[in-house]
Amino acid sequence: MVTLDDTDLKILRILQNNARISTKAIAEQIFISPPTVAARIEAMRRAGVIKGFATVLNPDAFGNFIKAYIEMEVSPTKRAELYETLRSYPQVMECSRVTGDYSLLIEVLFRSTEEMDKFNMVLQHYGRTKTQIVFSTVIEYRNAFLPDAPGGSPV
Repeated sequence: MVTLDDTDLKILRILQNNARISTKAIAEQIFISPPTVAARIEAMRRAGVIKGFATVLNPDAFGNFIKAYIEMEVSPTKRAELYETLRSYPQVMECSRVTGDYSLLIEVLFRSTEEMDKFNMVLQHYGRTKTQIVFSTVIEYRNAFLPDAPGGSPV
């Protein structure tokens, strides 16, 4: 666990809105020097608070995609092989181990239900699945929740 102060949290909030913003622009917003901003960003990166900087693409810009969540139950003896298979599909956006009737929750994007069906058939070699196709997304992906931290907060 890393302790972040108010200044660190302000920097993170600014970066979440625009990861390409300059250290000078951040410094102007929070009234500290650009080298201090750069040093704090680097310290948070080394500590693992900042995992990286990425460009977020809009899948709709590349055609109509079908988004779905696949719940999956898989035997512990087949997990490693399944994880390798999942990593080989760029359509797999995320896979999480979860509690409940199923042990995995897999988020996928496919161009058609036919492609998704073929993928589901591959998955069924590893265990049972339940697929839920998304009609619409009410809240888009957001960055990590940052607590308010007067005086410092563990994250």
